[in-house]
Amino acid sequence: MSAPRLNRRLTLESPARVSDGAGGFEQTWTALGVLWAELTARAGRETQVAGAALSSVPWTVVVRGAPVGHPERPVPAQRFRDGGRVFHIRSVAEADPEGRYLVCMADEEVVR
Repeated sequence: MSAPRLNRRLTLESPARVSDGAGGFEQTWTALGVLWAELTARAGRETQVAGAALSSVPWTVVVRGAPVGHPERPVPAQRFRDGGRVFHIRSVAEADPEGRYLVCMADEEVVR
C-alpha cells in the first residue's frame, strides 16, 4: 500500500445522550479531536424517504492508525465532520499489517 494523501482535516465526533429536562434524553455529538484524512467517494444513490429525495454517498476515509481503545481511533457509530458535511462511520479496519493507517467506511447523506 502506498502512503495515502492525508489532506483533509476532519473532526471526529462521538454520540452522547443528555437529559432533555422532561425525563427523556436527546442525542448530541461531542468532538473528540481532529484527524487528517484521505477521502475517496464511491458510487452513490438517491432514494425517496417520506416524500423527500435522500442522496447517499459511501466514502472510504483513510486516517493514521491508533491502537484499539485509543480515543483517536474511530469506531462504528461515530462520525467525521468537515464543516457542514457529516460522514457516519460504518466500519473500521487496519489498512496494512503494521496498522499504520485505518480504513473507515462512511456514508454521507443529504436530504434534497
